[in-house]
Amino acid sequence: MDAQGRGRADDVDPADQWVLNPQTGEYELRLPQSAPQQPKPPWPRQQQSPRTTSPPGSPAGPPAGVPGPRTTPGPGRDVPPQRRRPAGPEETPPGRRGRRPEKKKGKAGKVLLWTGGTMAFVILAAGTGGYFYLRHLEGNVSTTDVGDAGASSFRKNEAFNILIIGTDKRTGAGNEGYGDAGSVGHADTNILLHVAKDRSNATAMSIPRDLIVDIPDCPTEQEDGTEKVVPGTTSQRFNNSLGQDGRDPGCTMRTVEAVTGIKPDHFMMADFNAVKTLTTAVDGVEVCVSHAVDDKESKLKLKAGKSRVEGEQALAFVRTRHAFGNRGDLDRIGVQQQFLGSLMRKMSSGDTLTSPTKLLKLAEAATKALTVDSAIGDVGTLKDVALELKKVPTKNISFTTVPVKDNPAEAVPVTVVLNEDAPQLFDLIKNDVSLTEVKQREKKEKAAVAARLKGTKADASEVRVRVLNGGAPSGSAQYELNWLQGTAGVTRSENGGNAEKDLGRTQLEYAPDQADQARRLADLLGLSGSAMKPGESVTNAQGLPTMTLTLGKDFKGAGVKLNASSASTQVKNKTTADQATCAS
Repeated sequence: MDAQGRGRADDVDPADQWVLNPQTGEYELRLPQSAPQQPKPPWPRQQQSPRTTSPPGSPAGPPAGVPGPRTTPGPGRDVPPQRRRPAGPEETPPGRRGRRPEKKKGKAGKVLLWTGGTMAFVILAAGTGGYFYLRHLEGNVSTTDVGDAGASSFRKNEAFNILIIGTDKRTGAGNEGYGDAGSVGHADTNILLHVAKDRSNATAMSIPRDLIVDIPDCPTEQEDGTEKVVPGTTSQRFNNSLGQDGRDPGCTMRTVEAVTGIKPDHFMMADFNAVKTLTTAVDGVEVCVSHAVDDKESKLKLKAGKSRVEGEQALAFVRTRHAFGNRGDLDRIGVQQQFLGSLMRKMSSGDTLTSPTKLLKLAEAATKALTVDSAIGDVGTLKDVALELKKVPTKNISFTTVPVKDNPAEAVPVTVVLNEDAPQLFDLIKNDVSLTEVKQREKKEKAAVAARLKGTKADASEVRVRVLNGGAPSGSAQYELNWLQGTAGVTRSENGGNAEKDLGRTQLEYAPDQADQARRLADLLGLSGSAMKPGESVTNAQGLPTMTLTLGKDFKGAGVKLNASSASTQVKNKTTADQATCAS
């Protein structure tokens, strides 16, 4: 990153660097001058105006869509000639006015507005950081080469995964009360963002810092350009995948792949200062707590209900460990996800997008907040990332957390390990399945399942069914058959022996024209709609169509109703970015 160029411009309100050109009716960027300049030429005439060119690297103009009064400049204020894109060696012939490149300029300028609503997902809580693209600010972003830990380039037509890392490194004034003193910068907050191939949805999966994992060998690039392999280690907290023993973000990316089977393509990283500068740039973010908070350690004080936080208060909100739930890292993750959703809504609101002052302050703060992998660090690629993210509706960005449980090896649980639900979540992400679609599918399945129980029921004497044992205790099929014939009045039933494979749950398969019989049997046995499987019938000894009842491992005994629950896919602890929730 070029350390020069950040100098005196930092003392100027970014909004004041845009000056209205009365001749064109457009805003133009006036950067502070570092050396005496030649006298500015008068405004070119309409009839004869050679195409003017901008110095290499200067922006093409103000962000498209930024409103402003069409007035002449105040007394004593010179307005510079209009700056244009470099036109190369060719110039417009005298007597012919160069055309303003409407389409190209509009597309480039609108990136500022587009990123206001699309890049908010990278705001991290607890190292909370952000990224916002604007061409003349690209030098603010630092890059790291992670080698083959990530993708070599950004693919616009594919699904992609970005690992967002918030470190606990203390930098800047006022951060003494957060993180570990002298920390080299561990992976304190981690979110794996998966963006679907069709851009219809995205999943932000939080990874607990105290998750016990095996960290693989990690090649890292040294300052002198040489490569050093940091040896892997077993049974470590996830946060040690960064900073410890010289590990870089590429090591954290490799650890994510080893744990989840999901390969991150890119990373974005920031520390404590980002959340303070970003929330200040947008004049605060609305948060909600179910009870009043007065945390002596983080100095967080909030009344019950909604409040607006920015700067130090915003950082305290996402870092506190003593204000919510069981005071653990998992509760803090939930608070951070609430904060992220609120910040995304604020950054994409009209109040932010129509304010030149807020947009430019946000651009300055965000570009200085991040370190990214070198594959997405150049101006063209950053724009591509922003435009792809713009396509994802906020309501379809789902927040979830890696399913974990207390570490059984600890008498007093401090760390966590993966639980049995984790592989299912990882598979959904790897297979590009939207969590919002899963939720919608669950609703549809629930309605369809419930409908199977509605309708007329045949008389018990008309029900034809064969009973199989598919995992129940030995002899269960005969016991159930005896109950059906002797007690329930299902006299047209028979013992079919053992099923070809065991089932976890009892199941009734029937043909469509046997639905009334199936409803009667479900009522007798306490079967839920999800245990009813529309399919095909079989032919019994008399050559008549017969339903098949397979007793699974959940069978409780002859005549005992099952009342089984739905087996549809479920993802727990999930929210979406458009939901406003209260921390408790």
